[in-house]
Amino acid sequence: MTKKKFLLIMAAFLIVFTAALCVCCKASKRIPLKDGEWTGKAEGRNGPIELVLSVKNGKISGARIVSESETDFAKPAEETVIAQAVKLNRVDGLDSVSGATITSKATMEALANAMLKAQGKADNTSSAKTAEDVSCDIAVIGAGGAGLSAATEAAGKGAKVIVLEKMGIAGGNTNAATGGLNASETSVQKSLGIADTNEQYYQDTMKGGYNLNDPELVRNMVDTSAETVDWLISLGADLGDVGKMAGSTNRRTHRPKGGSAIGIHLVPVLQTAAEKASAEIRFNSKVTDIARNGSRFAVSVSSGAGDYTVNAKAVIIATGGFGANSDMVVQYKPDLAGFGTTNHKGATGDAFEWVKKFNATLVQMEQIQTHPTVVPGNGVMITEAVRGNGAVMVNREGKRFNNEMATRDIMSAAILRQTGKTSFLLFDQGIRESLKAIEGYARQGLLTQADTIAGLAEKLGIPAAALEETIISYNKIQASGNDTEFGRAGSDMPRAISTAPYYAVEVGPAVHHTMGGIKINTDAEVIDTSGKVISGLFAAGEVTGGVHGGNRLGGNAVADITIYGKIAADSALSYINTLAQE
Repeated sequence: MTKKKFLLIMAAFLIVFTAALCVCCKASKRIPLKDGEWTGKAEGRNGPIELVLSVKNGKISGARIVSESETDFAKPAEETVIAQAVKLNRVDGLDSVSGATITSKATMEALANAMLKAQGKADNTSSAKTAEDVSCDIAVIGAGGAGLSAATEAAGKGAKVIVLEKMGIAGGNTNAATGGLNASETSVQKSLGIADTNEQYYQDTMKGGYNLNDPELVRNMVDTSAETVDWLISLGADLGDVGKMAGSTNRRTHRPKGGSAIGIHLVPVLQTAAEKASAEIRFNSKVTDIARNGSRFAVSVSSGAGDYTVNAKAVIIATGGFGANSDMVVQYKPDLAGFGTTNHKGATGDAFEWVKKFNATLVQMEQIQTHPTVVPGNGVMITEAVRGNGAVMVNREGKRFNNEMATRDIMSAAILRQTGKTSFLLFDQGIRESLKAIEGYARQGLLTQADTIAGLAEKLGIPAAALEETIISYNKIQASGNDTEFGRAGSDMPRAISTAPYYAVEVGPAVHHTMGGIKINTDAEVIDTSGKVISGLFAAGEVTGGVHGGNRLGGNAVADITIYGKIAADSALSYINTLAQE
């Protein structure tokens, strides 16, 4: 090596080393924390989380929650996040708790806001916007899956879009969606060698809804499902795993690889896409009314900064259902009095009052679905995919009592006939390893575990001999592919229950999905009581009725919200174009 070449190499090394040293020094340099107690606040799933951060000798010494509205199962996540912050003396880069991701992230954000104050800075919640009237092309009411899909599509095609969300975070009930998105004849199915047809998807949905569904809405959803999957994938969604839910003939429930929950993955994808397309999302902005103002709409909004009006050429209602409004639930279905709910607290059916002045038609409001596998007392829904991957359900006598893959209404009714009106969902390590969503339930402390079936029976307080006999019998049935007792299809029994350890979780029915709502056509236009289109007014998602009929199949909600959210946006854009030509 020549001396000149050697010197050039050493010079290059010194430049790289010096640059790296500067970066390290810069990264390690922290703004000092002032001793004392500092408040922080952020929006959790069910409302604000407020805490006090304690700093001593310039380090985080602790934190305590002073106010929150999270569910009991999610509360341990707050303490887990706080413990990390104390141990690491930082609030950035902490790990969220699986199954309580929203609560975890809100706790981190509240800690971060408190730390900003400890550094002498203003936190991220201190600068409220003033309440001023504003105009836009399309006002989207609700930032759940339907609203975000609509906003992404409309803004992506050049419309000025304002999304109004009464809660402090995006997602609504979509955040809790676990199973996946039903779609047929998709590129993903084809790549996995799964045979499925639009016609079979249509027939399954109509049969599952007892043929009370609007056939045109169902046909439109089915025929548009494959292109919607491709659209979501183009936005960054992971839909590479395809499972099977109750009521589906074939594997068509698209979800993240490994069987992870769909909602907590899809909401950030859609929110990012909507914001990237320049849609403006306003949180803590409660719509109180919609009025016609000539050929435009005036949307009344109440926010922390005051009341104001959004003037829009078109409105898309995507506010979700009314499953958290117990009075409204009982009004339409009295026998659900006293039932718990899986719904987030914002699902209160506000929109039905707004559309009265337009004479909008409401359909099938009495069609309210209960989900059979909800943990009593805390509203945690155990995804149907656990049963789809091979779990069984047993009663307090240690016996199976129904086809576990029956539709949700049938399974709910069967559980309510059992002793104690709850049952146990039982599975083994093999099933646990087949579905990532189960890990979240484990971290939440929902699973009872034992090395043997007899040991599990003892912990559950049910007869060991009966449970052992049930599992032995089921494994024989599973091997033969012929459930002579309850008629569970061979394809619905993909695994034996034979690999220790064994697990169980107590479950029972709770109000889950309201299938009735605002009547729409296949263009997501709202229909009045005379059967005419209400020009400029569109609706999508659980706020609408007719798609699901008398019972919603698992996986069809996420299909409904994304497909009709996108359709509503395209229809609103077409409507706006007609206004421009007037």
